[in-house]
Amino acid sequence: MPDSAPTSSVRDLKSLDNANGRPFASILIIRKLTSKTASNGNPFLSAEFGDRTGSFSCTLFNDNPVFEQLKAGAEGRVARIEGKIDYFQNRLSPRLTKIELLTEDQLTAPGLIDNLVETAPEDPAELWKEFNGYIEGIKRDELRMTVRAVFDEIGDVFQLVPAGIMMHHAYRHGLLEHTVHMARVCHALLPLYVEVDGDLAMAGILTHDIGKALEYQNGLVPSKTRRGLLQGHVVLGYQLVRKAGLKSKLDAELLERLEHIVLSHQGELEWGAAVIAATPEAVFVSMIDNLDSRMGMVQRLLRQATDTAEFSDRHPGLGSQLLLRKPGGA
Repeated sequence: MPDSAPTSSVRDLKSLDNANGRPFASILIIRKLTSKTASNGNPFLSAEFGDRTGSFSCTLFNDNPVFEQLKAGAEGRVARIEGKIDYFQNRLSPRLTKIELLTEDQLTAPGLIDNLVETAPEDPAELWKEFNGYIEGIKRDELRMTVRAVFDEIGDVFQLVPAGIMMHHAYRHGLLEHTVHMARVCHALLPLYVEVDGDLAMAGILTHDIGKALEYQNGLVPSKTRRGLLQGHVVLGYQLVRKAGLKSKLDAELLERLEHIVLSHQGELEWGAAVIAATPEAVFVSMIDNLDSRMGMVQRLLRQATDTAEFSDRHPGLGSQLLLRKPGGA
């Protein structure tokens, strides 16, 4: 590890008041690099840096001393950066003056990766235990066996991967967390909607996003696999569920309905659904998915908020900024 001044987390940097021009140093993941061209024809980079506490973006023009280092394929690497605090449209957007890409040996420093990689706030072992309890709660034998067969094949990966790259639960164990949260909501709401078959709805929730275990790869920066890019999690999930259903000799109509939940859970065709939800269970699962996806965005913004911020930055999934302070008297 470089022997230098103490480093600041993203939350530390965002917590600073009236800090324009203040020097800083941080060890961060280079999450995204995009090459662009200015109106005068000069190239520049749009760079996103982050750690487990948040992220920020900044612009690097070709006369910046770190431009060439980043341009040469540094996306996904860990770097020690130095610079001065600056803002653009009231958002943190530092001016970088120095960057050092860390080696594989340097990444083994105690606690470094833990400080960089965001994880689900709940204990993943406890989430997995709860998840398996929901499987065992499915009363129809063949339906329970179908769900179990899916996770016998892909469960180890499912426990680790994020539920997304940007929008919601986009961190390690995020897919497991998202699915368990949906199962909790399902369990709470089923008594209100007697038209919904509880076994089928729960099976659909537990398997609705299973294709993401094949769509995403779990690294320092979440990214899509080849299969994820070419097929997408809806198709991959349908394939996994159909294979497990046939193996478990699930009744043809139940299998069709379970497949329909997977194919329609995205809610709208423009959001990635293969079809629009057309059974009570599919509508129910789709609405719960949308609810937990959006509340996952809210929860993450609240976790990453500084003590002084009133509003978050605009979140693309919510389409707005989020008010971070609790209601008066709370």
